[in-house]
Formats: sequence, structure tokens, C-alpha cells
Amino acid sequence: MKKQERADWVRHQLASLYPDPPIPLDHRDDFTLLVAVLLSAQCTDKKVNEVTPELFRLGPTPAAMRDLGEAAILEIIRPLGLSKQKAKHVAKLSEMIVDDHDGMVPRTFAGLESLPGVGHKTASVVMSQAFGIPAFPVDTHIHRLAQRWGLSSGKSVVQTERDLKKLFPETSWNELHLQIIFYGREHCTARACDGTKCGICTELYPRRVKPVVWNKP
Repeated sequence: MKKQERADWVRHQLASLYPDPPIPLDHRDDFTLLVAVLLSAQCTDKKVNEVTPELFRLGPTPAAMRDLGEAAILEIIRPLGLSKQKAKHVAKLSEMIVDDHDGMVPRTFAGLESLPGVGHKTASVVMSQAFGIPAFPVDTHIHRLAQRWGLSSGKSVVQTERDLKKLFPETSWNELHLQIIFYGREHCTARACDGTKCGICTELYPRRVKPVVWNKP
């Protein structure tokens, strides 16, 4: 198959496997999604979902989270990696949302990325999943699978995002990035598949013998 043919086939396969992919991070609204995504850096979604119920009970809004304060936030999210830095970011971004954005989460990439601890991937998740604006957040799973499936060189996550946006219809981005993540977690994992074992890899490259050495982000 040519690259575009591979992309089209993958999209249809994933749509069949995951017709309505859920957002793996528990949240109530755009603000709690933003916080949950920020907390998920270098941490599993499962672990984040264990601490956020208490965090969101005490700080359900930007104003409430600001008033909760960095120390209290840290106490709740301490089990997460980089907890001190994350607590600082959550407290500060809550303050900025209240003071600079009238208590509303910004609905632009520029506005989101101006908040502490919010990079392009986090902003992309919020834009796509909270506001329905087409975006293609690239995490480790997507970066890995794009290389195994011959859809991107993997030189950087920026390049992977650019390559995938060219190959897939914009209308599919918001669901497709979730579908790839679920497939990467359940089938084409970092250890269980090396580009020669899962269903999609073997279908795309039936003659592939050597493991794919992928470029980590």
C-alpha cells in the first residue's frame, strides 16, 4: 500500500474497533479536563483518575481551585509524578483564568498555551475534546504507532502531528487521536508489539520481519 492507502485503511479499521471512543480522563467540564490533562504528563490516566475526584470536589471551578491554593492541591495530587510542579501550575493557571479570562477557560490555542504548564498537546486535547475544534494531539502512543504504520518518520511529535493531519480528514481528527491511543494501549503496545505482531501492523506489512525501532519523543 501507498502511504495514503495505509492511512485510509487504518482509519476505517479503528472506526470499526472504536466507534465512539471515550475520553480516558474523568472530568466534568472544560476546566476540569484542562487540569486532568495537565496532571497526566508522565503519569497514567488511571492514576490521575484516582486523585481528581477529591481535587475536583474541593476545586470544581477556577475560582474554587485558586482559593484552594497550591499547598492543598499538592497534598491531594502528591501520588502523581512531578506533583510539586503540577500543583504550582494548577494554582497559577486557575488564578490566571479568573483574573485574565473572566473565569472562563480560553478557547484558543494561544490563550491556552499562555497558561502555565499548558503545552501544545494539552491545548490540543482541550480544543478538540472540550470545544469540538479539530486538533490532533500527539502522545507517545500516537508517535509510536505512526512510525510502525509508516505514516510518519517520527523525527519529532511536531512532525508526526503535521504528517497525520495531512493524511487524515480534518473531520476525523478529534475521534481518531483517541482511537489510535486506545489501539496503542490495547494492541500495539511498546512491548507487546514491535511492528510485527498486532493485527494492523501485520496487515500493513505482512512481509516485515525485523522489529521497528521507533524514535521516542
